[in-house]
Amino acid sequence: MEIRSGAMLPARREEIELHTEDGLTLVGELALPLEGEPSAVILCLHPLPTHGGFMDSHVLKKASNRLPALAGIGVLRFNFRGVSAPRGTSEGAFDGGVGERFDLLAALQFLRDRGLPTPWLMGWSFGTEVLLMHAAHEEIAGAILLSPPLHRASDEHLVAWHGNPAPLVAVVPEFDDYLRPDAARERFAILPEMQIVPIPGGKHLWVGETQVRQVLNEVVRLVNPEALPLPNEWHEAE
Repeated sequence: MEIRSGAMLPARREEIELHTEDGLTLVGELALPLEGEPSAVILCLHPLPTHGGFMDSHVLKKASNRLPALAGIGVLRFNFRGVSAPRGTSEGAFDGGVGERFDLLAALQFLRDRGLPTPWLMGWSFGTEVLLMHAAHEEIAGAILLSPPLHRASDEHLVAWHGNPAPLVAVVPEFDDYLRPDAARERFAILPEMQIVPIPGGKHLWVGETQVRQVLNEVVRLVNPEALPLPNEWHEAE
């Protein structure tokens, strides 16, 4: 079977709830490999909900649909406060990246409580802002920024990452609507440990299977390089 847009490969999938320090219940999904322990775990932070971002935003959903089977990587997705998806609606209201700190901390605590590996954070657009603003002092395996706009995250937030041993990588589309590779190098110059990965032909929303595969291969290169290259076909075990 060729792996196309709607493909959902085998995984252990569980609808989960997160409970924040300020009393909200958030909804999400945890996807783990069918057998054995995950080689790594990715915690996904979705794009701006006021512009349609949610836990099912396509790159995040495709990561969840594919990476447990293809790379042995667990994927946790959830709706930030006030955001709805077919899975359900998280309590609360959008807070522009401020209250979302509690959402991120609740997801990190959930993974610790489950005894899963220290996660990689993967933010996309608005999700990168939440990551940069609130995760600098958290225990993480690394952080991946997809299409970072740097609208909310300030130089002060970036400087807070100095000394964090976790790799910090920005995956920047060549034709991004907000921050293209040259501008990203300039904005992130204050953080010399940041790795900038330009994606030729990429756009902010990563539309199309070619761009999705570029992103997922880059993610796996960072998180579990032994699983590369990701195949474009899936064969069911007999």
